[in-house]
Amino acid sequence: MSLTAGIVGLPNVGKSTLFNAITRSQVEAANYPFATIKPNIKTVEVPDERVDRLAEIFHPRKAVKTTFEFTDIAGLVKGASKGEGLGNQFLGNIREVDAIVHVVRCFENNSIVHIEDTVDPIRDIEIVNLELALADLETVNNRISKVERRALTTKEREAIREFEMLKKLKKALEEGKKVRNIDILEEEKEILRNYQLLTSKPVIYVANVAEDDVINLDDCHYYQKVKKFAENENNEVVAITAQIEEEISALDQQSRQMFLDDLGIKNSGLDEIILKTYSLLNLCTFFTVGDDEVRAWTFTKGMKAPDCAGLIHTDFKKGFIRAEVYKFDDLIVYGSELALKEAGKIRVEGKDYACQDGDVMFVRFNV
Repeated sequence: MSLTAGIVGLPNVGKSTLFNAITRSQVEAANYPFATIKPNIKTVEVPDERVDRLAEIFHPRKAVKTTFEFTDIAGLVKGASKGEGLGNQFLGNIREVDAIVHVVRCFENNSIVHIEDTVDPIRDIEIVNLELALADLETVNNRISKVERRALTTKEREAIREFEMLKKLKKALEEGKKVRNIDILEEEKEILRNYQLLTSKPVIYVANVAEDDVINLDDCHYYQKVKKFAENENNEVVAITAQIEEEISALDQQSRQMFLDDLGIKNSGLDEIILKTYSLLNLCTFFTVGDDEVRAWTFTKGMKAPDCAGLIHTDFKKGFIRAEVYKFDDLIVYGSELALKEAGKIRVEGKDYACQDGDVMFVRFNV
């Protein structure tokens, strides 16, 4: 399943440097606005120690971790919703992503241009959020003009339902609310998806802090402001130093781990971003194991066993009979599948089973 997180923010806040680090790739990260014009898209590996542990137990020919995509999108400026800067292109690119990684500058550096001349992370966040909301309001108003007459004259049930929802969206946006924070009825969700509204997308904030601040965030007042802002929205924030993360990403695994150990942290800021974005999209992981391959598979929370089986192969869904399932954590405790079987820890699940994160699954099927 292909899901994408878009990295957004004002120009020169560290988006492309962060993208370089996350994807271990090289894109232009220049000190001037709009160095990124076309969106860069890369597939990243989701860090998961469970795959490594499974490989140690089963000794497969290969081990494959799960992945998803990050998109580096051009910087936004005031007036983007009216076409300023690369506004229309920027907003169009955001419509294509499933979640937003909003990078905010939280450091002083006179040698790096700030498009607003001063560093103020909350102002920067609100510039981006306002432009996204204005673009959504324009989309909603345009749709209202097309639906209203049909709803009021023909009295079509679907038109009336859509018109009522659009009025609710319009009112909320005009009050400064984001679509993701509005109560949407279950029957309205499918209609809403067709609009690709920008403020409907889940978001995580990334505070790009100075090198001296990343190990002492309590004293970084810029970070604390962003943290409080995110908490008020029920969103999460990750603190990173983008330049350092880019340097760490170029190290081999052993050197990288030594560097993290010296800092006294388990995961790099990049790993935290990847893991939290993965969670933000309601994504989970199940595993298939064997002598040939250990593989992690991405699924959306709540998916049933036949749908998850279909991610492995379409025939598995078509001919699904049952799944033999056990927990990764149980395997670590008991040490082998034989021991799990003897302890009664391997379950047989049918078509109604909702897969859980950490399931190890063997599918029985017949086509």
